[in-house]
Amino acid sequence: MRMTRYTLLVPVIAALAESCSTPQPPPTVEERTQEITEVFESPVDYTLRTLDSTRILGFLEANPEFRSDSAGIMDFYRRRHFQYAWFVRDSVSQSAVGFLSLATSADTAFGEMAALRDRIQLLLEGTQSEGHNVALCDSCQQHLELNLTAQFFHFADKKYGGLIGKDLRELDWFIPRRKKDYARLIDSLTAGHMDLSLVEPLHPQYAKLKANLKRYHDLDTVVDWSPLSLGDRRKLEPGDKAPVVADIRQRLMVLGDLVNDTDTLVLSSPVYDSTLVRAVKAFQTRHGLHPDGIIGPGMMKAVNYSPRERLRTLLVNMERLRWVPETTAPNLILVNIPEFRMQVYEDGVEALSMDVVVGTVATRTVIFSDTLSTVVFSPYWVVPTSIVRGEILPAMKKDPNYLARKGMERVGGTDALPRIRQRPGGGNALGRVKFLFPNSYSIYFHDTPSKSGFAREQRAFSHGCIRLSRPADLAEYLLRNDTAWTPEKIKTAMYKGKETYVRLEEKHPVTIGYFTAWVDSEGRLNFRDDVYGHDKRLAAELFFDPLAPVAMEPLPTAGILEGLQE
Repeated sequence: MRMTRYTLLVPVIAALAESCSTPQPPPTVEERTQEITEVFESPVDYTLRTLDSTRILGFLEANPEFRSDSAGIMDFYRRRHFQYAWFVRDSVSQSAVGFLSLATSADTAFGEMAALRDRIQLLLEGTQSEGHNVALCDSCQQHLELNLTAQFFHFADKKYGGLIGKDLRELDWFIPRRKKDYARLIDSLTAGHMDLSLVEPLHPQYAKLKANLKRYHDLDTVVDWSPLSLGDRRKLEPGDKAPVVADIRQRLMVLGDLVNDTDTLVLSSPVYDSTLVRAVKAFQTRHGLHPDGIIGPGMMKAVNYSPRERLRTLLVNMERLRWVPETTAPNLILVNIPEFRMQVYEDGVEALSMDVVVGTVATRTVIFSDTLSTVVFSPYWVVPTSIVRGEILPAMKKDPNYLARKGMERVGGTDALPRIRQRPGGGNALGRVKFLFPNSYSIYFHDTPSKSGFAREQRAFSHGCIRLSRPADLAEYLLRNDTAWTPEKIKTAMYKGKETYVRLEEKHPVTIGYFTAWVDSEGRLNFRDDVYGHDKRLAAELFFDPLAPVAMEPLPTAGILEGLQE
């Protein structure tokens, strides 16, 4: 029975490999930019037919669902001198068909996007007969013209701004969602037939995640994904033999972690060989596990996530990417909570990265953005009221010398709720340095005397602030252009025992985000656990059943402006 599974798997693997074959190189960014520029600078009039601005206002009055986009609609027609956008003479233009193509190639796995596509398709019904354009009456043209424009802004707001219309703070997302500008996108669409990827207001990660949707849908429908188990074993190490090894080898092959460069691979072998070890390490790296080649509970949990679950994770993270700006600050400090990792970017290039510890499920680190402005060496720790009440007071009742033993002192408050702080030093909970980006959540970066926690794979065990594995390196980086703060002076200040504040001349944007799927700089699709349950909550908003099958509709093929497909 096992051999039958492997026999059936061969064409699946071949098909998946063929789908990943390298296409012809696309036009360069410079070439496509020039193409768009030439269209915008074209002296040719759009069309002879024009609208009266009062007609537009009347349409918006009669269709209140489009009033939120009234400014964008009016600005669009002003730029065109109120000329029609979707018609050439009396017939629908290729731009209208291009809009339908754009909507058809959108993310119709989301039900709302599919409904928008259907509305646009319904609008265009009757504009063609037996492959030829149908001339429409004047009022019909005006009705269709304004409806297509209004539907474009509604479509763009959902596709590029996000399907979730509620206040994102209800989903514990406190990074402001800025309204995006769709002017260049609609101007480009109505000006000619071209690739819109350069002007789509989406973060680059969006397209990278979307490129993996079909693969995971195919895996869900073609490959058996029954849970695998180590049985009575706690782990498998290189050289071990077990029947489940063959199943793990099969699974890592279809996921792309196992790449066979020879003709000697035996799928059914129960031996945990060196080829499979390399594949396991690659899989572990992509899933935030220690890449030690040992197959244990964490590895088995990750390998048992079904393609359907991974597909939902991709879609949820694509929705989050609609909420963020299409470009990020070139100098940015980014912490991704599920990754337990900080990246520091300089001019858009990673300059520093390190492991971090974030808050527990009960004391979650907040998702927000701010600006880092201050470094504090040898900091005091003013103990939060919640910790005083929940941990310090009970400890003081058990041990009258607790404060002295912990290097703490009372600096105010009442006997019922004293104000406590911990003096600078090696035992200070904030370690030797902290980094402030003042915010209403009392969250900051800091050192820690508990270094062993960084060796864990799951690092969600702080009170909410973010502990750094390399705090001295961050201090040196932030002060690298200040001649008064050499690495030696920074080290001295960290161990001096006297609190010292340093205001940064150059402030740094900070974003604390939450992404459980992304494609890294080497093109590898990464997944992480949903540590706070935010994916589950967002999936419940996006999909009635968070684990129901996702209907993936085929992208349009030849005949409808293939250049507009994403």
